[in-house]
Amino acid sequence: MPNSYDLNGKFVVVTGGAQGIGRAISELLLASGAVVRIWDTLPASVPGASSDLVDVTDAASVAAAVMRLPNPEHPDVLVNNAGYLGRTQGFAGHRCEDWQQILDVNLAGTLRVTQALLPRMLRAGRGRIVNMGSLAGKEGLATLAAYSAASAGIIAFTKALSREVAGQNVFVNCIAPGPIDTDMIRALGTAAVDTMVADSPMKRLGNASEVAQLVAWLCTDASRFNTGAVFDMSGGRARY
Repeated sequence: MPNSYDLNGKFVVVTGGAQGIGRAISELLLASGAVVRIWDTLPASVPGASSDLVDVTDAASVAAAVMRLPNPEHPDVLVNNAGYLGRTQGFAGHRCEDWQQILDVNLAGTLRVTQALLPRMLRAGRGRIVNMGSLAGKEGLATLAAYSAASAGIIAFTKALSREVAGQNVFVNCIAPGPIDTDMIRALGTAAVDTMVADSPMKRLGNASEVAQLVAWLCTDASRFNTGAVFDMSGGRARY
């Protein structure tokens, strides 16, 4: 029996929603009755969703997208999903331009978008923010040092912000997936994927629809005593 979530009438912004995990999130939230606006640097063709071309590393691009939202009290929900993994490599040889992009998309992008939309939630007296981190941010992964650092920053940001706004009916949580079967993970190569599967107690990658289920639950009234939490989606790989 499929799970169902009641998000009727909720206006949701999903960053990085054109493909992968973000697309799965957008599709499930739409199926749950939400109105979904996708912000992505790629054109988004998700039936039922509207979209804007938005670069989360560019403050002007984010500000322009905010002004195009149809209601000054929107969004009810923000899913910070935009991310950039980069390549697996030792940090000594990691080009500065690349690790700076990892930090700017993942960590600074999450802060930038949240800062642009949070005042609207505070004025409305309600809101849900779901930040997509990574298992790398909890454990630190060799050859993914910059990505691990950015993900750890997202986790700390989630906990800090949640303490600021919990009393104003804005709940902030984080999901920390392990390896999920997306183009971004597959691009690391067969050997890297095989290692990830071997390290998993479930001996498989997760799939994007499984992550979307947790996001949807966090957006509903069923999750009304959760804020500042970090939820693993690792198939048992997380050690704490």
